[in-house]
Amino acid sequence: MPVFIYKGKNKSGATQKGELEAASMEVAMAQLARMRIANPKVKPKPKDIFENVAFMQPKVTQKDVIMFCRQFSTMIDAGLPIIQCLDILQSQQDNPTFKKTLKEIKENVEAGQTLAEALKKYPDQFDNLFVNMIAAGEAGGILDTILQRLSAYMEKAAKLKAQVKGAMTYPAITMIVAVLVVAVIMIFVIPVFEKMFADFGGALPAPTQMVVAMSNYSRQYWYVVAGGLFICGFAFKKFYATEKGRGIVDAASLQFPVLGPLLRRVAVAKFTRTMGTMLSSGVAILESLEIVAKTAGNKSVEEAIYYTRGGIAEGRTMADPLSESGVFPPMVCQMISVGESTGALDSMLVKIADFYDEEVDQAVENLTSAIEPIMMVFMGIVIGGLVVSMYLPIFKMAGAVGG
Repeated sequence: MPVFIYKGKNKSGATQKGELEAASMEVAMAQLARMRIANPKVKPKPKDIFENVAFMQPKVTQKDVIMFCRQFSTMIDAGLPIIQCLDILQSQQDNPTFKKTLKEIKENVEAGQTLAEALKKYPDQFDNLFVNMIAAGEAGGILDTILQRLSAYMEKAAKLKAQVKGAMTYPAITMIVAVLVVAVIMIFVIPVFEKMFADFGGALPAPTQMVVAMSNYSRQYWYVVAGGLFICGFAFKKFYATEKGRGIVDAASLQFPVLGPLLRRVAVAKFTRTMGTMLSSGVAILESLEIVAKTAGNKSVEEAIYYTRGGIAEGRTMADPLSESGVFPPMVCQMISVGESTGALDSMLVKIADFYDEEVDQAVENLTSAIEPIMMVFMGIVIGGLVVSMYLPIFKMAGAVGG
């Protein structure tokens, strides 16, 4: 069916624009009249020649999904039917990929599927956590509340992810700059010094000989160096893709000085926030643990959650197997135990998540403060060492002349 773009004034006098499907221009104008859009300007939507080329279409971002949840929740709370909500959200969506997805979801719901069943077909946009919470909301008649919780959860999860990325940005940039500076010195600067030393004659100090040899090797066999780095990166990626490799790397990452405590706090905050949100939304605890384990992002944490799930299936509490895993701090396990005893596990988990969000903030500050001097010392040793090694012959000659 043809798609038309419209722009006009709604009943409150504000400018409203969007898209709608209609058999013809006249039908489109009639729909806008029913929507009480005054003085509408309507034109057919131009064809996108790349609309069927997947990799050339924009991706659906987390921000798109969060905005969708917020708007959907408001409309459901106002009493609009689900299909009408999806129709409005689809027509006002700017992202063409998400727009197409919402259109197909609306059509599936019109065909008799539940909203959760329709969303499940798009795992790239709506993960298992999202789908299961929507299913619980539909079953309990609290879809608007669930959508509000989902949007709040995703906003906090996005903030947590941004904090970790921000903490790693500085060392990554510093390392890249250090590598580039060393490469420039080795390829362009050292050969100039080498030629100068050759003209002077005499034996070079051992550090200078080593640096010159490294420079010559790097220039003559650059493809070996580049190939070696590529092979190392590829081998690590393949190793991490295995169950054993991922377990070893993830377990080691939690033990790293400075970085390890941050990763552990992030894991605790993510686990407790996700579990608290799902339990408060009516998702069964075993199903919640299954979903949380799959989205843990760390093999050690994932195994601890599966171990806890097995313990609960055998009739144990959540706190005991979590404590036995050794991954979660004792304070977290004690607070979960209190939550289970008082029957307020969901609210206790959310409180723990709020506490650990603040802990992550502090850990990020600590990491940044610790990394700055470490990286400065690293760059000073590497670059300073290269410079000093090249000036050693000059110092040696100056000493000989002065003597």
